[in-house]
Amino acid sequence: MSQIIVFLLLGIGAGGLIAGVGMGVVLSYRGAGVINLATGAVAMLAGYFFWSIRTGKFATIPAVPAVILTLVFAVVVGVLFDLLVIRPQRTATPLAKLIATLGALLILQSFVVITFGESAQPQPVILPSTNVILFGDPIPVYNFIIGGVMLVIMGGLVSLYRWTRFGLGTRAAAENEAHAMFMGLSPNWLSLANTVLMTLLMGVTGLLAASVIEPDPSTLPLMVIPGLAVAIFGRFTSFWITCVAGIALGMAESLLIYLSDQSWFPNDGGPGYPLPGITDLLIFLVLVVAMYFRAGKIPGRGDVLERRLPAAPAPKHPLRSALICFAIGAVAILLLPGGFRNTLGVSLIMVVFLLSVVIITGYLGQVSIVQFALGGAAGFAVSHFATNFGIGFPWAPILGVLIAVLLGVFCGIPALRVRGVSLAVVTLAAAVAIENFGFGNTTWGGGLKGSPVPAPSLFGWQWGPNASLHGLFGAEPSPLFGWFVLIVVVIVGLLVSNLRRSALGQDMLAVRANERAAAAAGINIRQTKLLGFAISAGVAGIAGVLLAYAYSSITPTSYDTATSLALIAFAYICGISTVAGAVWGGMIFIGSISAYALLDWFGLQGEWFTLAGGALLILTLVQRPEGVATALFYGDKPPIPLPPFLHRRAGPQVSPALVEGIDKAKVAS
Repeated sequence: MSQIIVFLLLGIGAGGLIAGVGMGVVLSYRGAGVINLATGAVAMLAGYFFWSIRTGKFATIPAVPAVILTLVFAVVVGVLFDLLVIRPQRTATPLAKLIATLGALLILQSFVVITFGESAQPQPVILPSTNVILFGDPIPVYNFIIGGVMLVIMGGLVSLYRWTRFGLGTRAAAENEAHAMFMGLSPNWLSLANTVLMTLLMGVTGLLAASVIEPDPSTLPLMVIPGLAVAIFGRFTSFWITCVAGIALGMAESLLIYLSDQSWFPNDGGPGYPLPGITDLLIFLVLVVAMYFRAGKIPGRGDVLERRLPAAPAPKHPLRSALICFAIGAVAILLLPGGFRNTLGVSLIMVVFLLSVVIITGYLGQVSIVQFALGGAAGFAVSHFATNFGIGFPWAPILGVLIAVLLGVFCGIPALRVRGVSLAVVTLAAAVAIENFGFGNTTWGGGLKGSPVPAPSLFGWQWGPNASLHGLFGAEPSPLFGWFVLIVVVIVGLLVSNLRRSALGQDMLAVRANERAAAAAGINIRQTKLLGFAISAGVAGIAGVLLAYAYSSITPTSYDTATSLALIAFAYICGISTVAGAVWGGMIFIGSISAYALLDWFGLQGEWFTLAGGALLILTLVQRPEGVATALFYGDKPPIPLPPFLHRRAGPQVSPALVEGIDKAKVAS
């Protein structure tokens, strides 16, 4: 029993960090109505800034001035974050606001990788490293300090929002922006102040994190997932529930680590090898439970005006477009050098992944970030069927796609109760759990060593990447594999185009537009949603199988969460509701032929491409929410992108009558 108590106490520090990120999420939502995916990334940036000015990377400054400078830096980041990311999306849909913060997350992560590298940096700690002896075991004192600091911050935030004019004004704007404007309150300034408070809190969290974890480009940014979980318990409004739930979750994770080391606990290959990703699975389950007991709905805000999701226009001449693309692709696969041919194949595979996003989000309106992980499930299934059971092509891919469909339907079950940004949060946690708990497990995943994937062959004829037929320059991959991928892409593209025109596609669009109206019209909402998840998961499974064949050996990082997030970003950039948007998105995706060309011609690494993608995503959401490719093919040409703070939509969009009423009310008062 004493060991259990010790491990619970050891989790207070990590729980305090989760509580800090969770309260940052609450601050963003209360102040601007944004489910902010970049809160953990801001903490990461603050931690790296402190490290760079303490260790000689940019300067060598004593601890106290370095802490002060880090907090000032956090304030500057908050101002820029509000002006460039949050304010331009004031009248956008909650989904568009969420995607904008995803763009900020991609920018911050890639910036840190470009500047500091991918490895963790041993940061100088600011908390004492002494221990206290409890129950005969040493417990670092910083655990109690971090927990205490977060409780003090929580008390200050509760008092600020309950007893001050600023807090009351923020609550008023959250409930009804129009009434708040009648009272003379500026939603823009309230948003700015709350965003600065959020980044200050993340600055403190980033400084304290050095005592628990070494800063790296992924750990703190992904801490937003448990932060979102505890924020949901607090309904994105309660600081004290969020803080207490965060500390409790950290303690539960620590206890789970203790239990996983017991002989009776399931292991990964033998005693002493705990199951990987068990804490990520716990967070996913906590999210599902939180959504269930909190009625599965994030409380809405009283925005003056809100735009809807981008339109989903019917494809123009899909067969003709498919034949043209096939002819161009077939010739390019034969004539391009090996590196360009390889990345063209990757681009085509990413088109299929993006088509799955078009189905689930563009047609059905359900935000799913788990599509890339579903493809990974199919890829690992093909590997295991082939290497462990001798099941080859085509049965192994078929079984792999079926597994992706079943897993996709399982992940889609929460969509029967939650939707929109709530579903995005759940599927993001599912993607992390599948990657770490599923793919990292040596039993049904690949573990750290990875899994081999035999080349596809039928009747002795092989058409994998190393097939005998070579292209013009005689390098691998074989054009046979490229043509095979191209044929699959064309078929899937035509199927997705026809789905948009079918009766099921019309039902999907009706559900996306208004679920209650669709139900009143006789549409079975549950059936339509589950069919949409099944079809999109099947398409993602096809893409995952193709990617596994292209790699010949896959590891957990082959289907990582960062690429899952980038998938949504590039889908939005090019048009999340059209086949044309998916095609163009695949051509400019990370690792695509465009990225390879920039690397080969100009020496630009992939992280520069990710950074540009995040910036382009934010600009696209401001000027062309329907996507660049959609605007080109189904509307007028998009204007030249301008900085968001120079755009006319930077403020809230209200009707002239409402503006006139506000002016009269001010005069009368």
